[in-house]
Amino acid sequence: MERLTSLDGIFLAVEDAVNRMNIGSAALFDGPAPSVEAVHDVFAAKIPLVPRCRQRVREPAGLFGPRVWIDDVDFDLRDHLHLRSLPDPEALEETVAELLTRPLDRARALWEVWIIDGLSGDRWAIVAIVHHCMVDGIAGSDLLSVILDRSPSDGTVAPEAWIPTPEPSRRAFARFSVATAVRSGIAHLRRGTEALRHLRRSWRHLRDISTAAKRLWYHQGRPRTSLTGPIGVRRRWTCAAVALEDVVAVRDALGGTVNDVVVAAVTSGFRELLLARGEPVEGRVITALVPVSLRGAGERQTPGNLVANVHALLPVGEPSPQLALQAVRDHLEELKDSHEVEATGLLLHIGDYVPRVVADHIARKILRGQRNVETVITNVPGPRSPRYLAGRRMIAGYPIAPIGGHVRITVAVWSYCDRLHLGITGDRDTVPDLDHLQRAITRGFADLLAAARPPRSDPDLGTSAPHLPEP
Repeated sequence: MERLTSLDGIFLAVEDAVNRMNIGSAALFDGPAPSVEAVHDVFAAKIPLVPRCRQRVREPAGLFGPRVWIDDVDFDLRDHLHLRSLPDPEALEETVAELLTRPLDRARALWEVWIIDGLSGDRWAIVAIVHHCMVDGIAGSDLLSVILDRSPSDGTVAPEAWIPTPEPSRRAFARFSVATAVRSGIAHLRRGTEALRHLRRSWRHLRDISTAAKRLWYHQGRPRTSLTGPIGVRRRWTCAAVALEDVVAVRDALGGTVNDVVVAAVTSGFRELLLARGEPVEGRVITALVPVSLRGAGERQTPGNLVANVHALLPVGEPSPQLALQAVRDHLEELKDSHEVEATGLLLHIGDYVPRVVADHIARKILRGQRNVETVITNVPGPRSPRYLAGRRMIAGYPIAPIGGHVRITVAVWSYCDRLHLGITGDRDTVPDLDHLQRAITRGFADLLAAARPPRSDPDLGTSAPHLPEP
């Protein structure tokens, strides 16, 4: 048995028919598509490298006790691999939106992989859906890197024989729960003793965290936008890609980081979306939740969620792409010293300090009651060299992120080889213009590149302008 972290448990606790906490990716490959048996052999050989993929969650029998990972004694890889043929070569986005809202069977390991054929251009896809309690964005990227090969000639090896650990008895589970509670209590006692020994330092730290928490959750008087509100059970999903070298060119010319450029382009996209909806943007900002990885150098292959969040204010009222990037860059730099990471980390891991049932209740109240966050932007670095599955080269990989609570749109970004891939999720009932946002974000990157590389006017050569590839 292994206890779920507090944050992993929260993703299970807040899930319901409206708030599906599934994440994943849609990876496109050169064709022709391999057989299901060939894909099965690849996964059978690689799954032993990721033990979590053969485990399931055991819920406590009563109100108290931890959720734990145990071996899925009935694990059958065929239950998790599925084949689907598209009725229309352009129907991949609709298929992803549908799969994103399918409930994963909690009696099994919490993941599914769909082999999708019938795409145009002799291509096929792998759509992987994983419950958020298993991985965050970085862990999901690492998981994909483990499953995929670095060379088309990498052969599959015979899977090792696996003997699952029998499911623990009630008595064993009770002993584990008591031992876990005792260890947690000792850890809290040590932390409390250390805080009392350095009272002044502890007080300053608590004051800084409290200030950051107030800044996070209390934004008085900010006008509402159509980006937030009740959501339904159905989703939309769309994707796009931009050249990484162009994003790097913007960074080098205008300053900041690649992530600053991404956030600025997304800001431009939301500005255009709000204008198209007839909503005022002058002098306005919107609040984006931006996950921050807490993984150390030796924790890249660690499953689960090791993240905190900051709340970034996106200057949608700024019409100049260059000035918007400067504002984003300065604001994100300021957030690094604002203790927001500690404040959200304390909240996200509140289950380490209060009983599980209390933590679950608080998490549900926050998800369904908060109104400050208007979108989520997550940016995860991926491999810079090609990856392969069953000898076929992966040509693109688009991230899939959930929406929940009153947040109607999320934007996920994943880098692979020489491109940034965007996956944008929206509520089907209230976001009919998700494709408009996707095109607007792509134009946001193009506008930034134009600001970084002003067109050259020459009476003989005419005017040349930078070009971003079509999605």
